[in-house]
Amino acid sequence: MASRITIMLDDELVKKLRVKQSKLIQESNKAISFSYVVNETLKSTLKGTK
Repeated sequence: MASRITIMLDDELVKKLRVKQSKLIQESNKAISFSYVVNETLKSTLKGTK
């Protein structure tokens, strides 16, 4: 189950995430939410950390 959490993101970070979102949308030709991009980026970044 997902949790709703409010966070503050730096403007530059938001721009990078939006660019990543745009690329994913173009590659898949389907809607991809900003939340999905944030979650997947966090998962891949935190993978393997202890």
